[in-house]
Amino acid sequence: MSNTKIQLSIPKYDPSIGLKFEWEDNPIISTSYKKNEIIISANKDGLVSLARHLLTLAQDEVPKGHHIHLDELAGLENGSLSLIIEKIQEQ
Repeated sequence: MSNTKIQLSIPKYDPSIGLKFEWEDNPIISTSYKKNEIIISANKDGLVSLARHLLTLAQDEVPKGHHIHLDELAGLENGSLSLIIEKIQEQ
């Protein structure tokens, strides 16, 4: 099996500024809920943007409790459910 290597630039966390999220050029992301399942649908730019956001949040310097909050006004398509992804303390 061959692997594809993808390189992403991740904004470094700065406690004086907070989290900074960078987006690809044309992200399309929507969320929905159906039959006890959360569905995240996205095009390639949306998926790469989400991957970058998760890696930004995962930095060791980012304190627990920080989060990504996406909704119709911030990154998600109309009709989407709000999506919050929060960093928790490791166990």
